[in-house]
Amino acid sequence: MMKGRLWTIALLVWTALCCPAQKRSIQYKPYIDLRPMHFGILVGMNLQDIEFNNVGPQIVTLEDGTTEEKTIVCDADRWNAGFSVGVLADLRLSSHLNLRFSPTMHFGAKHLTFHNLTDLDQQGNPREERQDMKNTYVSFPLDLKFSAERWNNYRPYLMAGVNPMINLTSKNQDFVALKRGDIFFEIGLGCDFYLPFFKLIPELKFCYSLSDALDHNHASELKDTNKRIYANAVTSGHSKMIVLTFYFE
Repeated sequence: MMKGRLWTIALLVWTALCCPAQKRSIQYKPYIDLRPMHFGILVGMNLQDIEFNNVGPQIVTLEDGTTEEKTIVCDADRWNAGFSVGVLADLRLSSHLNLRFSPTMHFGAKHLTFHNLTDLDQQGNPREERQDMKNTYVSFPLDLKFSAERWNNYRPYLMAGVNPMINLTSKNQDFVALKRGDIFFEIGLGCDFYLPFFKLIPELKFCYSLSDALDHNHASELKDTNKRIYANAVTSGHSKMIVLTFYFE
């Protein structure tokens, strides 16, 4: 629901910016977009989530050697907020097309809940285990920026690209772990605001993992064998991020 509201607001703002009034005003930084390359910095916030595929019923070997069928479902039950910081290099390809490279660090977390549908508590509800998966990503996005015509001191645009990421979070003895490397597809929209001394660019984008982010070797590395049935409850995972960024050029 939160993701849908963010995208609805963003589309309304972008549509309004594409329908300017007839009156022109003084243009700040009239030649800034003619430079072949320029640089900047960025700060922002992100919302992280992950989409799991659950394995369903699994056969578990107990300590006494007997086997038992268990059903455990894992879910990331909310979007978690974090912050982002990075730098920007922008290459002008044409009057409406730019190639951008913006190495960024994303700090955040994912909150996981495991529902054990086989073992119930006294009230008859599935027993639950929780994991706060803290993530620090270093990303290297390469994006194409498609800009509209400039009107006065703003210029809306659309962007899309690929974003390889490295997960710097160390492995621990939690239930689930993610791989070091991942690659995302990202798409978004934004607007250039031309101010007297610099250009401010707010941008909203959605990132989705193209590869399986789950570390399948983590279950065998767990020292606590009781945790392995939770680690083996998922077969794959795809990370998702919503990033609101402010560029300063």
